[in-house]
Amino acid sequence: MMVQGNSTRTGAETTAIGSADIAVLGLGVMGRNLAANLADHGAVVAGYDLDEGRRGAFAAQVGNAIACASVEELLGALKAPRTILMMVPAGAPVDELTAALLPRLAPGDVLIDGGNSHFRDTNRRAALAATAGVRFVGLGVSGGEEGARRGPALMAGGDAEALAPVAPLLAAIAARAPDGESCFARVGPEGAGHFVKMIHNGIEYADMQLIAEAYHLLREIGGCSYERLADIFAEWNGGELASYLMEITTDILRTKDGETGAPILEVIRDAAGQKGTGHWAATTALELGMPAPTIAEAVHARCLSALKDERVRAAEALAIPHVPSTEDLVTSVGDALLSGRIAVYAQGFAVIAAGSRQFGWDVDLAAVARIWRGGCIIRARLLDRILTALNRAPELPNLMLDPDIAGLMTRGDAGFRRVVAAATLAAVPVPAMASALSYWDGYRSGRLWANMIQAQRDYFGAHGYERTDRPGMVHTEWKGA
Repeated sequence: MMVQGNSTRTGAETTAIGSADIAVLGLGVMGRNLAANLADHGAVVAGYDLDEGRRGAFAAQVGNAIACASVEELLGALKAPRTILMMVPAGAPVDELTAALLPRLAPGDVLIDGGNSHFRDTNRRAALAATAGVRFVGLGVSGGEEGARRGPALMAGGDAEALAPVAPLLAAIAARAPDGESCFARVGPEGAGHFVKMIHNGIEYADMQLIAEAYHLLREIGGCSYERLADIFAEWNGGELASYLMEITTDILRTKDGETGAPILEVIRDAAGQKGTGHWAATTALELGMPAPTIAEAVHARCLSALKDERVRAAEALAIPHVPSTEDLVTSVGDALLSGRIAVYAQGFAVIAAGSRQFGWDVDLAAVARIWRGGCIIRARLLDRILTALNRAPELPNLMLDPDIAGLMTRGDAGFRRVVAAATLAAVPVPAMASALSYWDGYRSGRLWANMIQAQRDYFGAHGYERTDRPGMVHTEWKGA
């Protein structure tokens, strides 16, 4: 976003010197709705966007609004120390805006990035801002347009001093969990907030993929009508599987296309888009050496779906077996969906813990579970169990080691296996479910296949290996053995 202002002002734009509590730079859908939310909670909000129409919409929608015609006017409208919330696309626009703002800010001012920035970019920008005495906050925001307006989940990264002036306002505009707690927390310094938001999005990718696979299985193998599917998902949403994504899936299954009257899913092209945060989550897990296969598989699944034309040609050329099933799959698919979701959350929290250790952030995992219970896309009943588990054992290395959560996995184990086996026999791809099952099996296997890999590495690369009967690295002269 360029920061040059234009001197033309609409009739709706007004100015006031030093009266605004917070400024929002970038008045697209998310920025404008967050501004309205802030105003609802008593804040006087100054706003600026290059687009004159957006400035007008901001002035019309937001009470306590000061719609500014330039960045200079915006900065002049703020009380000191000044707090600016940037709501612009991640990447170069944030760098450009930060570089333009820093010379105009004073020590003690707070600059917040509320976009989906990569946590490493946030680390770099925080260090740059510190040289000017400006406090930088990386704010992960989840909940979409409605969440921004009515209450999102907010994951803040920055030092405690930087957050102190704005924490009460952020806590006020955040969603409320079912027990009334605010879904805002400072999760750590620097880019910790954007790191946690990145993993949130990775979990979101995987949970969406699991749900999509459950729907596809029940259509392709179970032969369920859309009406029956909607009833099944509604029933599941009343139990352990209750979540925002299950709720909207039920609505989707009941929705008809306005033009044809057909179920809406029949007219939606099966090629999924993505914006990159799932990819970031998967690659960061790899960089940290922390397995998150279902998150990675969800990204791969979207990539595969995007090859629509190739898939259509392959479907015509390559025969797919049809294996009829008389077994009622509904209960088993529900078991697989819950078990897969547990595995995904286990992967996500393990990656957050690994990142916290690697970067020295001291992230409170229980606080993450607490703020994810409301407002955000992945809010789910399961998070109550996760919060209990982490309060009980804050250093728990993996959620699947909690007795309560492990009990859920164990109870669903047989159904989980039946579903993956049935899908394989029927040639119905279930990449997320299959990877989640392998993660569950691999994590609880006392002995894996890695001894063969170590032997191979030593054979061709003399990398050495550890023996089972004594400590230390050894090497075998394989060709003479």
